Amino acid sequence: MEVHLVDGTYELFRYFFGQPSYLALDGREVGAVRGVLGSLLSMLESGVTHLGIATDHVVESFRNEMYAGYKTGEGIDETLFGQFPLLESSLVQLGFMVWPMVEYEADDGLASAAALAIQDSRVERIVICSPDKDLAQCVSGERVIVRNRRTEVDSDEGAIEKHFGVLPASIPDWLALVGDSADGFPGIKGWGKKSASTVLHFYGHLEDIPAEFHGWDEQLKRSVRGAAGLSAKLSADKDQALLFRDLATLRNDYPAFANIDELEWMGPCNDFEATCEYLGAPRLIERIHRLCPKTLE
Repeated sequence: MEVHLVDGTYELFRYFFGQPSYLALDGREVGAVRGVLGSLLSMLESGVTHLGIATDHVVESFRNEMYAGYKTGEGIDETLFGQFPLLESSLVQLGFMVWPMVEYEADDGLASAAALAIQDSRVERIVICSPDKDLAQCVSGERVIVRNRRTEVDSDEGAIEKHFGVLPASIPDWLALVGDSADGFPGIKGWGKKSASTVLHFYGHLEDIPAEFHGWDEQLKRSVRGAAGLSAKLSADKDQALLFRDLATLRNDYPAFANIDELEWMGPCNDFEATCEYLGAPRLIERIHRLCPKTLE
């Protein structure tokens, strides 16, 4: 069994900026929702059987209370923002399990679902569908991977290490040092991707990096440009770095489901046809009929 976990918020953004505008009969913009539904139906048509979707029901989360500069919903296009609730209700009507996140973020929902799914021995592989680098920390061997659905590139643990220079467990530490502009925290001044990868590849986590430069491994000192200065900056901003790591660390304790069987797609709800009519998407109904001919009779 393969389990697919989809970042619904990312998918909505992707289709909002990549799909033509479309207005429902009442004048509401629904183009992005149409795009997401069609894309997820394609996953079913390709043979996907167990699928869960996490969305940001609200953009703000507990992290906004931890750090004032953390990302907010400010600046999101109103016509995009207005499709958030419609997407969630449409996905439910299509028969998917949806996790609308409020206190947590969609990435936390995906991390939690992956942590639950990996405990079931029937699950051979978990595919987290999102390009968000935060989710690289969830990758485990070849059993839990991340997939960029836009580029169709899969990344297992080896690919994550090759790309970031660190193992998945060190991704929050790496983000703490280099920053994450998408989430709104800057990282530690002077630290770049290469230096963070080199040092964390050796030490693993922030607290394992010696506080004083003379405690560093001699070979590492020679290989990292300006290592003494980096050490001093990290020591001076250690509390900030630990805060940034906490921001980047995904929570995996959200009760996404009780049993993996809850993620199996069994067909749409009875009112999905009405949803398709509202969206002006009769082809979605045709595709559903091909997937499960008796469902909408």
